[in-house]
Amino acid sequence: MKNEQKYEFRKRLLNIHRKNVRDFDILPVENEFELKNGVNIVIPENATEVMITGAKDFTDYLFTSMKVSAMISNEKISDNVILCSVDENQNEDYIINAGENISISGKNDRGVAQAFYCLEDRMNAKKAPILKKEEIRHTYLFSPRMVHSGYGIDNYPNEHLASIAHAGMDAILIFVKGINMTTAGFIDFNELIYRASRYGIDVYAYSYLKSEKHPEEEDAQEFYDNLYGTLFKECPALKGVILVGESVGFPSKDSNVVPTREKVDKDGFPTGKPSAGWWPCYDYPQWLDCVKKAVRKQKKDADIVFWTYNWGYVEKEHRLKLINSLPTDITLMATFEMFESYKIGDISEFTADYTLSLHGPGKYFTSEAEAAKKRGIRMYTMANTGGTTWDMGVVPYEPMPYQWIKRYKGLREANEKWGLCGIMESHHFGFWPSFIGDLAKQCFIKENTDSEKCLYDVISARYGKENTEKICEALKLWSEAITYFTPSDADQYGAFRIGPAYPFCLIREMKPKGEEYAHFGNRIVFTMYPADYHPTNGLPTGRGMLPYMRVDTEIKSLEKMYELMREGTDILQEISDKNEELCYLVNMGEYICCYVTTGINAKYWYKFSSKIKSEDKAENILMLADKMEKLLLHEKENSERAIEFVRKDSRLGWEPSMEYMGDEERIRWKIKHLEYVIEYELSCYKKNIR
Repeated sequence: MKNEQKYEFRKRLLNIHRKNVRDFDILPVENEFELKNGVNIVIPENATEVMITGAKDFTDYLFTSMKVSAMISNEKISDNVILCSVDENQNEDYIINAGENISISGKNDRGVAQAFYCLEDRMNAKKAPILKKEEIRHTYLFSPRMVHSGYGIDNYPNEHLASIAHAGMDAILIFVKGINMTTAGFIDFNELIYRASRYGIDVYAYSYLKSEKHPEEEDAQEFYDNLYGTLFKECPALKGVILVGESVGFPSKDSNVVPTREKVDKDGFPTGKPSAGWWPCYDYPQWLDCVKKAVRKQKKDADIVFWTYNWGYVEKEHRLKLINSLPTDITLMATFEMFESYKIGDISEFTADYTLSLHGPGKYFTSEAEAAKKRGIRMYTMANTGGTTWDMGVVPYEPMPYQWIKRYKGLREANEKWGLCGIMESHHFGFWPSFIGDLAKQCFIKENTDSEKCLYDVISARYGKENTEKICEALKLWSEAITYFTPSDADQYGAFRIGPAYPFCLIREMKPKGEEYAHFGNRIVFTMYPADYHPTNGLPTGRGMLPYMRVDTEIKSLEKMYELMREGTDILQEISDKNEELCYLVNMGEYICCYVTTGINAKYWYKFSSKIKSEDKAENILMLADKMEKLLLHEKENSERAIEFVRKDSRLGWEPSMEYMGDEERIRWKIKHLEYVIEYELSCYKKNIR
């Protein structure tokens, strides 16, 4: 692997189809046939742009990956034919009949496009333009499947849209601050909606529109007509809107909350109460009615999605009271695994944010899904199945497939039990095309019930059949490793947010510099461990043990995580004939090992720095200072090692909302910070004793 420049990962995102996949030594056997030069793709004269785009994409795939030239026409002009049609009465999303020729029947134009992608998947797995003579019937369990951009905040070039569609996803999200205005600045919404529609992708507005009026105010409806109604009037093809408490700033009158996000009284003292974004306020239904009326004056079938992300920690009775008062013609969304209690060793913990360490569903999701079903409210979930969570903030995806499979199983069961029908698959950390995305697509097809076979096929297609057994052996270890992660705020907003770039602060809090153009930059990185921030202004909530009570057990857990990551990575390193994609996977495994080392060292640093600040015996202070210096030197060595891996993959150390916060530049800054702490801050303790 050669070193990459910053943002060079985007070159990979712009390549939809891998070059030269074909193995010319593979020939058709009995009950198989081969697509050859001149294959004729026949589409109806009235074919939509979605079908035309899918057909064009398939010709590009055949040429780029399989060295086969194809042509598109409205009538049969050769004997080697792929015949496409739409049958709105069929139950399946698409039916493929493959014999001497191929016929594709889609439930709609999107079904036809997805059938082309299915053919790609089959040929990638075969490493040849050879198909089995069979009938394929596929029905997708979930729609929408929505993601944010992994190319850059609200940035969707056509190639990225194509990759999203290939992954079976059918909706994207943009952060909306106003008409044609996102957190990234001006974007022509209608132009994006049009381009996305060609790939069979809808566009949802993730609302950052501030709710300055309570629905009981006299001019409230007029205000929301102007705020939300005008958005849908100017952009009528928006599919819907996502409404999240912390983002919309609802001015509730509920007595359980304070009116502002500061959560303090007039004298500046913490009230112990959250702001409205973090509580299931009794007047949310009134506000939803205002928004709903405003939107549906302009678009009658707009999907209005109310997401309860922020208050999953609240007692069940309060949350269900709100759900039981919601209008039934909206969509409810709850996060799949968050706010769940779990045990590490002999301590009880509480997951604060998105994590793969617990596969779900959690009790919060389950309770709300049951309530929604009883009331006849459509149900979505945020499941992060695009491939990543907040466990490691600057990696493109979490390569732990056996743990993901457990989540997919839970999602399928939720579909059966409670009618779960839609999924949000990423937040602002975006979507990176990977074998995890490939696996999710296969596991979300109703007819595919053997998830481990799906994984085997996906790994074979990406990395080569000859290496699949070895790779799966390593991935089982990685999948176990993630279950030892400690998903607290202290970790997810601390060392595990930016990995080896995370500084070890002693006296003065410092953090790597963020980019001015970043959505969040370094604002969501907290470097004075522990970063335990809760809805009640940092006051303990009883949701888990305090950091000093749990740190020793968490260290043991992370050390087990490292051991398993290291063992799996070593197995992958032994493979001699790695293709380029496997090289990137191994490189990321090495980087994650560095990541976990930083997490472990950060906890030891917390222990030592807490003790040295309270110690009153000179010999103990000197002993602690020596231990701390050795720890910093160990972390320096770990950080220097990580530089090798971020150089080779420019996506490591980057995340769409933060931009670069874990790249070589930030890691080198961190190393300077380690030296500063040794030379100045630690030396202060030593000098004062001597």
